Amino acid sequence: MHLDHLSFAAGPEGLDATARRLGELLGTAFREGGFHPRFGTRNKILPLTDGQYLEVVEVLDHPAADKAPFGQAVRARSADGGGWLGWVVAVDDLGPVEERLGRAPVDGQRYLPDGTRLYWQQLGVKGLQSDPQLPFFVHWLSDASIHPSHGGHEVELLKIEIAGDRERVDDWLGGRSDTILHDVDIDWIAPNGQPGLSAAVFSTPRGEVRL
Repeated sequence: MHLDHLSFAAGPEGLDATARRLGELLGTAFREGGFHPRFGTRNKILPLTDGQYLEVVEVLDHPAADKAPFGQAVRARSADGGGWLGWVVAVDDLGPVEERLGRAPVDGQRYLPDGTRLYWQQLGVKGLQSDPQLPFFVHWLSDASIHPSHGGHEVELLKIEIAGDRERVDDWLGGRSDTILHDVDIDWIAPNGQPGLSAAVFSTPRGEVRL
């Protein structure tokens, strides 16, 4: 189990402008991600070191966005001005997560700009909707050579800050976060309003940046 990526919902300026603004802060440009047909969303991505990446995502005027929990979550966060949507944990086997949460995963795919399709399964977005401090889980089906982190070498995720209850998150993960997640440091802060991912700190060509 490891931290796979962070998701940032586009603000009222739209996907391109939001990604450009964040890229300027981080000292590097986002690349085109693609379209998620099952979720009614599209994204831009920034590959990071250590097999992680950052995505900026926006909801589209697409029927799937009204039905899929992920599309609903993106729409709601963007309507609230945009910002951090959540964090995503990758697992080699979703079976134990399915058993613990009592629900089945959803198939996901993204059409890359070159026409390649990226496949995965995900689970737990409804948990994110009801309690934004909770990550959702992903199991990648496509080859690692096309994972969105491929080519990341300029920006490193140093830590994330979560407003919430560590015990609640540990229960959701199935173990202590500081034990089972070795590739990310988490600072826990008291919620001042809604819980959730509140900030991330990166090492960049321009020095340390907190978003």
